[in-house]
Amino acid sequence: MSINVVTEDLIPFCEARTAFPGGKRLSLATLHRWRLHGVRGTHLETVLIGGSRYTSSESISRFIAAQNATETSVPQFTPSQRQRMSEAARKELAKIGV
Repeated sequence: MSINVVTEDLIPFCEARTAFPGGKRLSLATLHRWRLHGVRGTHLETVLIGGSRYTSSESISRFIAAQNATETSVPQFTPSQRQRMSEAARKELAKIGV
């Protein structure tokens, strides 16, 4: 999803450093890294208006929500668990003749 410049509350990038929860002032380089490279596949949404970069409070909320959703929704398996699951699938496929 991208920022809707008409309905969302735009924040200049330099002011967005203090807009994140936690009361900590983020580095401008951190915001640019999140914008360009993302974190765990999620990028901070920004817009460029007249040579100035902006984000929005809604975009920050979506970015944080995506980070937390990714963290809790991906199941983690050990290599031995994956091996056992692969063996079971292989036996099941052999049983049905595939």
